[in-house]
Amino acid sequence: MMALRIFVAWGERPWWMNLVFCFCLFMTFVYMPFDMLWKPVSEDQEVWFGLTLHGWDAKLTEPLHWFIYGAGAYGFWRMRPWMWPWGAVYASQVAVSMFVWNVIEGLPAYGLVSFAVFMVPTYLLYRSREHFCLD
Repeated sequence: MMALRIFVAWGERPWWMNLVFCFCLFMTFVYMPFDMLWKPVSEDQEVWFGLTLHGWDAKLTEPLHWFIYGAGAYGFWRMRPWMWPWGAVYASQVAVSMFVWNVIEGLPAYGLVSFAVFMVPTYLLYRSREHFCLD
């Protein structure tokens, strides 16, 4: 029964939203558990607002990333109303972070390109209110 519900819900979302949903699922159930539980602290890196944290600073902020991806996976799965506008807000933060990170690394042209690329899902999420709201 649950598989049928997931299949039906899959058809109710635009294809691009299903891609973002799958990304959130992957990050929640595959990558973040690996990152938190198996990756050595010496190799840990987390990027927040374009600034890279290393070691224990990164390890201690991983649960917040895990929570964000888990909330996104749940929000897309159940098409929760709070996903609008928060999905777009988070996506825009990622776009700005990618720009800042590349500028800090001395690659401003890459920063502009990555900003533009990540603004696509930001724009699509912002324009998708009707998918999340019942009113």
